[in-house]
Amino acid sequence: MSGEPSKRSTLIDVTYQQLHSFLSGQPEGALPEQLTQFITSRAAQLRNVSKPYGKPNDSSRKAVESGTVTLSDGIKLQVDEVAKEFTTVLSKHFDIDEIQALILLRSFLYNEGLHLNGFKSDKTLLEELIAAITPFYYSERLFALRTLIPLFRAHQNAEDPVHVTASENLPKIIPDGRVFAGELIDEYLRKTSEGVPNNLSTDPRAASRWAKQNCKEQLVMLEVIFWAMWGYIPCEGPLVVKLYEAAYDTNLGSLQRNTTSLLDDEGAQILQDSAALWILITIEVLELERIAELDSVEFSPPPDHTPFYVTSLDSVKRIHTLVMAHTGSQYACAYLAWAFVLSRLHVKAQESMEIPDSYRSFLESTISPPGRGKDRELTHTLMARTVLSSDVGLFDLLLTLLTSSPVFVTAAAWRTGSTVTDPNAIAFRSVLKGECLGLLMSMAELVPVELIPEFDSFVEVWIALFGRSESRSVVGICKQFWQHDWHQGIARRAVFDVARSRFPIHFRSLVRLLRALSGSGFLDTDPLSTTASAEYSRISDGDVADQEICSRHVFYYMDKLPTFSLVIPVSSCSGPNAVYEKVQYGPSASGPGLIYKNIRAIRLPGGSIMPSRSTGRLLSSDGGDFVAVCWEHENNGWKVVIDVLTEYVTRRRMYVGTADLYQDVTFGRTGPGSVPLTLRLEDVGMEIDDGGDEALATDALDLIRSVIQDQPGLAEELLEALEISDASSTNDSHPPDLVQLTTMILEEALSRSQARNFLRTQLVTSAMSVLSALLTLPKYSRRVWLYIRSTSVLFSSNQAHGFASVALAAERVSGQYTMTLALLHLVQKLAQEAFASVVMIPADSQRLSQVKEEVLLRAANFVHGEIWVEHLGWKYVHLGDRFEIGRCISSLYSYILVQSPPAIGNRPYPVLSQAVIDTLVHKAASSSILPLVSAIATSPQTLGGLYASRHLGDARRLIFLLESHLQLIRLVLNFKQQTSLQGTKPSLLEQALCSRISGGAGFSDSARARVDPVDVLATFVKERNVGTVVPLEAMKVLHALCSSLSMVAPSPPTIVGHLTNPESTVASLVRIVQHPYDDPPLRISVWNFITLAVDKEPTLANLFVTGHFHIPISEGKEKALDKIRRDSKGQKEQMTALEVARVTLEHWKELWEANPQLLASILQFLYVVWQHGHEHKARIDVTRQDEEFWSRIAAIAREELGPYPDYVAHSFLVLDDERHSGLHEAVAVQSYRGMAKSYAVRILGQDVFLQPRPTSSDVPLPKPLSYTKLAPIFKAEEQLNESILEAVSSLYDPSLYDAVTEHLSEIFPSLSLEQIRLQDPFVEREFGDNFVFSLKLLRSRLQLCLMDDERVSDVEEVEKQVMSINLNMSLTHSQIALAEAWQFLFRQLLPFIRVEPGIRSSLLTLAATISGDLAREKRQGEVVATIHGTRLGVLLSILEAAWFTTTDAAADVDSFITLVSNTHMILTLLQILYFVVRQSRHMARQPKIFNASKRLTVTELVDATVTVVVDALRLTFDSARTRLDLDLDRDMELLVAVFEQCTRPDICSSSLPWLTKCQETDVINSSLGLLVHSDMVGQSDLPLLRIRRIPLYSPHILLFHMALVSIPSGAERFASEGVIAAFSNNSLSSAISSGQVDVVLPELPGERNPAHRSYCSMLAIISGVISSLSRQHQYFTTAACGIVPLYGKQISRALSWSIGDPITLPLLEEMEQVINLFYAIAESAPPLTNPDPIITKVLRVFGTHALVLLQQLNYALTHPNHLASLLEPVTAEERAAMEKEPIASASLSSVDMADLQKHPLTARLVHRVFKLCNLVVSTLVSTSHAYDVLLGEQEDWPVHEALIVPHSKVVLGEPASVGTLLELANCSLDVLRNLVNRPASQAIAPATSLKEVPLNVRQATLTVRQNLEALLIYAVTQLAMWLSKPDFDPAAADMETDEQTSQAMEVREPVTRGRAPRPSLTLAERLRRGMTGEMASDLQALLTRSKPVLTKSDEVLERKHTSGDLTQVLLRFLNERVVAPAA
Repeated sequence: MSGEPSKRSTLIDVTYQQLHSFLSGQPEGALPEQLTQFITSRAAQLRNVSKPYGKPNDSSRKAVESGTVTLSDGIKLQVDEVAKEFTTVLSKHFDIDEIQALILLRSFLYNEGLHLNGFKSDKTLLEELIAAITPFYYSERLFALRTLIPLFRAHQNAEDPVHVTASENLPKIIPDGRVFAGELIDEYLRKTSEGVPNNLSTDPRAASRWAKQNCKEQLVMLEVIFWAMWGYIPCEGPLVVKLYEAAYDTNLGSLQRNTTSLLDDEGAQILQDSAALWILITIEVLELERIAELDSVEFSPPPDHTPFYVTSLDSVKRIHTLVMAHTGSQYACAYLAWAFVLSRLHVKAQESMEIPDSYRSFLESTISPPGRGKDRELTHTLMARTVLSSDVGLFDLLLTLLTSSPVFVTAAAWRTGSTVTDPNAIAFRSVLKGECLGLLMSMAELVPVELIPEFDSFVEVWIALFGRSESRSVVGICKQFWQHDWHQGIARRAVFDVARSRFPIHFRSLVRLLRALSGSGFLDTDPLSTTASAEYSRISDGDVADQEICSRHVFYYMDKLPTFSLVIPVSSCSGPNAVYEKVQYGPSASGPGLIYKNIRAIRLPGGSIMPSRSTGRLLSSDGGDFVAVCWEHENNGWKVVIDVLTEYVTRRRMYVGTADLYQDVTFGRTGPGSVPLTLRLEDVGMEIDDGGDEALATDALDLIRSVIQDQPGLAEELLEALEISDASSTNDSHPPDLVQLTTMILEEALSRSQARNFLRTQLVTSAMSVLSALLTLPKYSRRVWLYIRSTSVLFSSNQAHGFASVALAAERVSGQYTMTLALLHLVQKLAQEAFASVVMIPADSQRLSQVKEEVLLRAANFVHGEIWVEHLGWKYVHLGDRFEIGRCISSLYSYILVQSPPAIGNRPYPVLSQAVIDTLVHKAASSSILPLVSAIATSPQTLGGLYASRHLGDARRLIFLLESHLQLIRLVLNFKQQTSLQGTKPSLLEQALCSRISGGAGFSDSARARVDPVDVLATFVKERNVGTVVPLEAMKVLHALCSSLSMVAPSPPTIVGHLTNPESTVASLVRIVQHPYDDPPLRISVWNFITLAVDKEPTLANLFVTGHFHIPISEGKEKALDKIRRDSKGQKEQMTALEVARVTLEHWKELWEANPQLLASILQFLYVVWQHGHEHKARIDVTRQDEEFWSRIAAIAREELGPYPDYVAHSFLVLDDERHSGLHEAVAVQSYRGMAKSYAVRILGQDVFLQPRPTSSDVPLPKPLSYTKLAPIFKAEEQLNESILEAVSSLYDPSLYDAVTEHLSEIFPSLSLEQIRLQDPFVEREFGDNFVFSLKLLRSRLQLCLMDDERVSDVEEVEKQVMSINLNMSLTHSQIALAEAWQFLFRQLLPFIRVEPGIRSSLLTLAATISGDLAREKRQGEVVATIHGTRLGVLLSILEAAWFTTTDAAADVDSFITLVSNTHMILTLLQILYFVVRQSRHMARQPKIFNASKRLTVTELVDATVTVVVDALRLTFDSARTRLDLDLDRDMELLVAVFEQCTRPDICSSSLPWLTKCQETDVINSSLGLLVHSDMVGQSDLPLLRIRRIPLYSPHILLFHMALVSIPSGAERFASEGVIAAFSNNSLSSAISSGQVDVVLPELPGERNPAHRSYCSMLAIISGVISSLSRQHQYFTTAACGIVPLYGKQISRALSWSIGDPITLPLLEEMEQVINLFYAIAESAPPLTNPDPIITKVLRVFGTHALVLLQQLNYALTHPNHLASLLEPVTAEERAAMEKEPIASASLSSVDMADLQKHPLTARLVHRVFKLCNLVVSTLVSTSHAYDVLLGEQEDWPVHEALIVPHSKVVLGEPASVGTLLELANCSLDVLRNLVNRPASQAIAPATSLKEVPLNVRQATLTVRQNLEALLIYAVTQLAMWLSKPDFDPAAADMETDEQTSQAMEVREPVTRGRAPRPSLTLAERLRRGMTGEMASDLQALLTRSKPVLTKSDEVLERKHTSGDLTQVLLRFLNERVVAPAA
């Protein structure tokens, strides 16, 4: 089809079915103004009852062919060629207007969708379209008529939500009601005679479908007539006549032209329903209740009167003629109604003084026979007598209507799939009520009511009318009867008078009548009752009040009965012992004048005493041995009822037990000689037989439970009245109370092992129902609990007599489970009472809680073991019973989990909830999970079969089952997410949901043997025949399942993998979110699922974002599809979720005002898509370049939220049938707007993050389109400040929480807020007054308190306080989200904001303002900490944007100092402190920035910060000892960084304060202890190590130590804390001592070994301590030498590197740190005059290794190409640098720096080796005491340190010689000569990482020069010492060296890589021959060449003043000490 219009038409989007649903009061329906808009645009169709869709016509056809059609609502539609073709075909096929056909087509495609894959391949595409759209068209025709019904109904009811809409629009639709009704009747008659259209006549199925549709439309027309005549259209004469003619002409709708097409069950049912409606209409239009009021009947009314048919004599005559001509039994109701009308007319004529002659003549004609004889009889009397005859069957007809017709029985309507729109409407019963009252009033004038033929049948009709229905359908007429009809005369209550006069002889009649009039509706034992209809009959609060009124009337009526009837023997009226006497009045002893009186006082059943001489009226004839007498004696009927129950127990126990037992249960009744005379029930003549007393007991229990159920106040009155004994009673024994009686009856019934009859089932059910009702009464509930705990007949499977062995066994045989359902209802009530009474149980009565939990555990175990795991295999007469059993149990489990969430520790009845969750999760078995999953998997097939067989009642119960099961599954999955960690295994429930199980066909036509439950759940979401709750719950379950599965490791299951057709499923979900009038909660839930899927499931995400859908088609349809493709080239692709979101945002302003929740959901989806932008780059790039899209997002981000509403609840209001705070809506709207804005801000930030960075630093950073749309806000300082300050504002009020906690502790100490905390995920919660704490749960806990008037105010106050907390938390959550969003945005915009001119000043000012607000924060609590942290995060992001700069204006400095001053009080966010201190150090180094005042401010901050940081470090170190925690690691990292900044000398003038703090807190020792026990490698948690690349804690501890030792005073403090012991005994010690610390770790490829890094850090720390302490603390140096043997193998490994080994940068670092350690030891060694033997040994060993290493370094520096080839990368960064390195030429040398500059990595490597070489030589200079040689006397020289052999040979593998030193010095000199000729700042090698700085000429010059100078000093002094040695034995020297190596390092190197071979004797001889002179000459030449180069290097190094010339000193020393002696 063509693209969607810019503005949509409601004619397309809103179907008639949806419109009817809105008007019928569907929750979340449309607004009144929207309803008016919907109705106005359809007024013409609604008015045209004959042709609502019009007829084909030229004007419509031309409009369609033109390509542009203007609809009645003003919307223009573009029509493409395909749509034209389809429209034409539909118009022709259905014979409807072309424009209406186009609307029908578009509406069908938009709301239903076209699925072509379900049709057979032998159909054309157009035929498939017609077949698909026909059901939709037929349904729309029906609902077009039905739309009028709620309008008529609402027009008459001012309290109806759409009353105003109806009052405004009905006159526009139907300006003339009479004309409308006439047209409706004419159309009805036309349809009854209309034949099947010619185009359908050849297809029998299509013809039958059309005929049934025709009859359904007739039926709906009758409904419309009924409701129109109910009050909107007056019942004037001609119209009533027309209705009667139509009814009689069609034989109540049964005369149809297409009768042969209506022979099946469905057709017959439609005709029966039509007949029932005709009966109602013919009664309704006579307005019997109005006729009964004589004042409303006028023969000559005034001109302005409301038309009434009785005023039209012609109409009255015509009606009379019609009625009298049709006397069939089907017309009996109308016949009787007309008889009543005639009777009222005669009465009115007798009372009226003036009556028109014509009317008088008519009335006289209704007298038969005519004339004035005595035998004349009124016609209406004859009619009444006729209609009451048994041959007519009036009562049978009425009873059939009331018990079988879908018009009056909801269950029947659902079972048969009736077309009746509103089954069992109260108006229908009200019409029949007028009929019955009319009958009573007529009989009052004829014969006594008790003499009516078939009086019992009349009572049954009365009971069925008032009592056998859902409560909501009868409570209104029951209330009307008690409050109005009862007081209108004895005629209307005659049936009660008759029944009362026979009570208690005829016990059941009065009891059943009263139960029917209680307003409680039918009982669960009634065959008409189904749980589905019971759920449907949930009554409103107003109906609850009406029901209480009815129950009270029943209670008070029964409480004071004015009569008591007895059957007395005639013999007792005579003789000396006579008890009664006759008193005769009148001529006949058997006539009405005969009365009776009692001679003695009589104690009657019930305990009342009838005084002597009371009067009795004879009820029966006086001719037998017994007579029935009705005594005038007021008595309590309730006590008689209790006596009936007592008598039942007595008789039953006497029957099965002993005489003693019988005596026990008589409860002290007196025997025959007592005074007064006591009568038992048998004595009063009650009709009881051995088997019939079960019915009496059942009726008694039913009456009691009907009155007390859900009426706690009335129940208390009743039970108290029963317990009050008669004052005249002298017997001390009292009968049992109701609880005891009920339990005894139940025990007796269940003790009989054989199922006797249906009555026993009713009795058990009634007894359990009474117990359930008694549980709501606190005074009596304890008795019920104690009984159930003490009995074994209910919840025990081991007893011979009990529920399991008796009831379950019997019901499994019968297949009917009334008792089982009653038991489950009792268990539910037990659970409800247990949780509701938690707050009522005193602290000292916890034993009662234990009893309740014990009973509930028994009940739960019984239900699970005996019913839940077994019920799927039982036999069922009604399949709905299986569904109801499953629903009861799953709802029980859900209720327990909601009331006692397992995730909460302090919860009521924890063992119970744990048992449930164990059953379903922790210890789940397949038998426990199967009922849940199989019900879902098989439901499509089952539901389809039920719909096909028209068992709609069972289908509805299945839907209720699905609702309950889905809720339970969702609760379980949510619980698993709360308690499980990432990477857990799937639970058994999840596995079952993700497994294919036996199911069968689903909603689609394709059948499979096995189905996926996940696929079924997805199908539920898009289906509309499962109600509105199941799709929503299914969507929530899919959301919970997807979220839970994402936590499964290692390979989580996916949702998409279990969908049969993922593309179709995704398309249906997208259609739901696209539909503007779909169920709002469902749309939001689907958006949430789509968002989660995009985040967690890439495959499903791709479907939602890209929308690649296809429709499987057969080969025969290819041509048709090709045509569609050709004709719709310009049409858009299938809508995707991304496209729907984008299009919806076009109207974001409307959503912002009307539905911000939906707007927030859409923006959240977009944010998640952008989070995964790299995955969907191709799809979102188009949107990223859409300027309009970003304009809308930026507009949302800039939109002001406005003032925040108040959050303290003071009043209540009712919204959607729920009580809310008056502030609920305002707070919810504000919160969702804040969330929408936060997501918009995040989308902008995420888009900037997705912007690709330039490949070169020279290319400017491109600005994304999203930033350009938001950029103006950063230039407008006022707008920026408003947006940021709005984000960091916080309304959180912890005092609310404190107040309600204190309040609860005072009045409800056993209730805590945590117990009512919502467990739903945040995504499923709604902002408002039910956001954090559940109001439903709170009300459940406090419901019993409402029964106490004194506590009502406390309950309401607590509820308001909890509402206030929820409102406050809603706003707080939204504010936190907005603040976090701005923080995220700032971090992404750093590169762009920093370059904005003037932005830094604005940001600093804003930071100062925010910091001031934060500094004033005084609130406390966890939420405050979160808020505070978020706001600090915003502040940090602002400071990061205003990062360090070299220029600061005065205003910026002032803002910064204000920030510093405020930060002094904000000591929680370490990043801010780091920024402030570091910037302060930067400013402090600049002149004239800080004055004394500002410096003092900074100093105060630093002092305060370092104090807090030290405290925090100690706490962090201690906490880290107990657990591994990422948050602790991050805190430690930040704390150490801030500590390092705050202790630098340039900002901290004195180290004494913080060192003192360190000593007080012992933080250094704590850090060392943590280091010893920490895993310095990270192998204890390899997955975490692979993610973070570094272990926890140890890197930060070592950095802390490094910061300490970098300051001398800190190093001194650190040295005294046992650092050597800690470094010698930790997790690395064994690896180091064995020399196994490698540079890389196999488990961590591509990264440096964390152990190696830590090892190098420890070496650096020890070196730092030694260097800082120097010789003043020689003890530490000596101690440090002890670590060298421990680390010996690792040290030797580093020093043994050779030119043949690979080299890495970490290895170079290790070598540097090792040599640094020896250098520090050497520098700290004592003077030669007082040597330390340990230090001397260590340094001597180093000398031997160092000379060998120096030989290798010399070769490396002189062959840089070879050195470069040895380099191996370790990290990815190094590998990337190597890949960029050009290939080195063969001629590359270290001298050619120009060439090295082209090879930056090699240049840096050469520089590192030069530096290492300098370290080695400098250490050798120190160990050999070279400066002492230069400055001291020759006899004081340490000649034993002469290690360099004075020869020129350079041999790899041997120790370095003088020739090695000369070669290395010449190389250094050549490099230095090259460097000094270059600019000092010229770069040689750029930085390879953020941690490095570029290598320039100055740095290289310094390193090379230092190396050259050290080489010259070492060479000269070694040569001098060599010559001064008295004798030298190379072998001895080598042996000494070997010994020292063994002692000091305890390392023995292999011969191939160990020490150098011993010098040969030939070499010694040559030395003796004067080879030294040659070495001296070479040194002199080198010194001479070095002098000018060194001098020139001073210029490069900017050394303007040099104290001396080193070369000159060395030359002189060489001449004096070497050359001259040799000569």
